[in-house]
Amino acid sequence: MQTEHGESIIEIPRDRKGDFEHVIVPKHQSRGLSIERLVISLYAKGMSVSDIESEMHEIYGITLSTSSISIITNKVSQSALEWQNRPLESLYLIVWMDGIVFKVRENGKVINKTVYLCIGLNKDGLKEVLGLWVGKTESSSFWLGVLTDLKARGVEDILITVTDNLNGFTDTIKSVFPDSTTQICVVHQIRNSCRYVVWKEKKNLPPI
Repeated sequence: MQTEHGESIIEIPRDRKGDFEHVIVPKHQSRGLSIERLVISLYAKGMSVSDIESEMHEIYGITLSTSSISIITNKVSQSALEWQNRPLESLYLIVWMDGIVFKVRENGKVINKTVYLCIGLNKDGLKEVLGLWVGKTESSSFWLGVLTDLKARGVEDILITVTDNLNGFTDTIKSVFPDSTTQICVVHQIRNSCRYVVWKEKKNLPPI
């Protein structure tokens, strides 16, 4: 059994019919959950499969093949794909849309990528993340693909969409959800207004 404390050999008794179910160590399980979480954590930090293999062996004394590591990371990828493609409700009262820029490592270089984020307020008054999409830069053309994806997953109407007033964004929303009312995000409005405030007066403004 491979755990964060190293490898251990476990003697598992066998029953004649083979119908006994193990509770602590499930059948055919050779890794603890802590090991899987560790591999996923290293993978999320941008380490390659071969780097994770070396790290596990040098620090924890655990030998994990590249194929075993790939199986663990693929579980996460599959779960993320299922979540991203899950069906959505037909109506959302409000949907907040914005792009967040992150620095990521790709092919040995640090580059900027934009994560397109949609948060919806459903009929029960609860917020839920509708999806995350990754692009190079924020643009209304990419948002068109995001909105089309929402409609394909079951969204028929959005009462109010809240955006940062990106150039062409309102027209893009109207092309997919023509009855939706577009509102500029209050935070973005305040930030835009603060640009016209004299620098020495900005310290008297509340933080945003």
